[in-house]
Amino acid sequence: MLNVLANISSIIIPAIIFYIVAYGLIHKCNVYEVFIAGAKDGFKTVFGIMPTLVALMVAVGVLRASGFLTFFGEMVGSLTDYIGFPAPLVPVVFVKMFSSSAATGLVLDIFKNYGPDSHIGLITSIMLSCTETIFYTMSVYFIAAKVTKTRYTLAGALIATLAGLFASVILAGYM
Repeated sequence: MLNVLANISSIIIPAIIFYIVAYGLIHKCNVYEVFIAGAKDGFKTVFGIMPTLVALMVAVGVLRASGFLTFFGEMVGSLTDYIGFPAPLVPVVFVKMFSSSAATGLVLDIFKNYGPDSHIGLITSIMLSCTETIFYTMSVYFIAAKVTKTRYTLAGALIATLAGLFASVILAGYM
């Protein structure tokens, strides 16, 4: 059964590409020119959001290298320990809102110190699966779509992240 799934998964992407090209040719569309136009639009989007991405990555790198995240984790962690959320995870939550790759680096440190199968490791794994990089996602998509009024997006994303944090503590307690 696993071999069948592995073979299907290696065929899916080429099959989709073939289907798109065949569909375009059947409908007499110049597939190559449409592809080139889409690639040009993609590059315009990348250049438009690049300064925001670089700023986010630099800011997270500075916070991590300066030791602020550790200090912040200890300060806030004294409060979160009472609700079952370990202090070492506070910096991960904070960084995850800005950068998933930087949060992954912190997660690897947690796994090295506590182990992936520890209670903290389980909470971390579940937490990273059910939270989003709020500010990164908002900046990328809203800049790309030229959205200026975010309305309730930030509040909704923060509430969803909080729900994910609570769920990670509860679910890890049952494992």
